[in-house]
Order: sequence, then structure tokens, then C-alpha cells
Amino acid sequence: MAQDIPIAANDDGHPAIVQDWAGDRQVFHIPWGKGMMWIFLVSDTFIFTCFLTAYMTVRIATVEPWPNASEVFALTLFGHHLPLILIAIMTFALITSSGTMAMAVNFAYRRDRRKTATMLLLTIMLGASFVGMQAFEWTKLIVDEGVRPWGNPLGAAQFGATFFMITGFHGLHVSAGVIYLAVIARKVLRGDYDRNGRYQNVEIAGLYWHFVDLVWVFIFALFYLW
Repeated sequence: MAQDIPIAANDDGHPAIVQDWAGDRQVFHIPWGKGMMWIFLVSDTFIFTCFLTAYMTVRIATVEPWPNASEVFALTLFGHHLPLILIAIMTFALITSSGTMAMAVNFAYRRDRRKTATMLLLTIMLGASFVGMQAFEWTKLIVDEGVRPWGNPLGAAQFGATFFMITGFHGLHVSAGVIYLAVIARKVLRGDYDRNGRYQNVEIAGLYWHFVDLVWVFIFALFYLW
């Protein structure tokens, strides 16, 4: 026979757990900002998963030849035809930015304002360079190759639609992340977190940035290596 489990009560007779939730207390032992960021990242994961699943479905189902990524995304430099060279540099920049972001978080918890700001600024520069190279990549596809979201002279028409949608959505995330990190870096430089002790905001920004970098790994594998 099941027994009722006693619930601790306060002096006024109300259960303690009810007062914790109703009193706007920190029930879970994580900051609200970090908790909300995790919820956002989980929801964003669902969106990217749907996009990438749709891309794989279209790629498998289409009967028209899919463009060869090594040729479409190749550059000719100094007379040499280099496949995926721009994509390799973009990936290197974004992966490196994860390292500088991790170092920024490390220095933030050490209360080293100068080094934290330096690492954040390096991360911003790498992220901005990624967006710039992606803009160049889009321009080359649209102007030189004639690829459009509604058509593609190189093969399957779905290539343009899926490519611009997914890489554009990711590029929007990177651009937003650059702005986000710029705001955090400004607060670090002004010493705001020295006064209020909220250096955890650097870690929260780092969660977002690492997520953006991780998503690019899947986009890189599916669009450029498949």
C-alpha cells in the first residue's frame, strides 16, 4: 500500500517547495541567464535539425545530378585550382574562435579584465571574418555561377534553395553572435562586471558561440564533404 511522502512545511504551514517557487527564489542551482540560454539553444537545435534533415531528404530524393562541391566552391589562386580552400579557411577561423572564446571564459572567472576583453575581441574578429568570407562565397555563387534560391544552372534546382536557407540562417546566427560578444566585451572593458560580479555573462555568451561553431561542423560535413 502506497504511503504519502511528507513534504517539509514552513512556520506558516505552507509547503517549502511552494514558497520557493512563489517567492521568485533560485530553485535550481544555476543562474537564470544560463538556464534561459540552454532553453534557447535546445529550441534552436530543433530548428537546425529540421533544416538539415530536410536537406538530406531532398538530396537523396532528387533525380537530377547534385553539384560537385569541390568544383562549385573552388577558387583559382596564383594559377592553381584549389577546391574548398575558402571553406577550409572559414572553418579554421570559426573553430579557432571557439578556442579564444574558451580562453575568454577562463580569464573571466579569474577576474582578469584585460585578457578577457582581448580574447573576446579576437573572437569577434574571427567571427566577423567568417561572415565576410561567407558574403564573398554567396557573391561568387550568385554572380559568377548564376545560382539562385529558385534555380541552379549547375544541376539540381534544390541546391540553391537549401544552400542559401541553411547557410544564411547560420550566418545570421554568427552575425548576431558577433554583436552579442561586442556588447559583452564593452561591458568587460568598462569594468561593469568588476562592480556587479556578473562575469558569468561571459560564460553564457560562450555557450551561444560554441553552439554556433558546433552547428557549422554539421553544415560543413553535409554541404561541402558529402
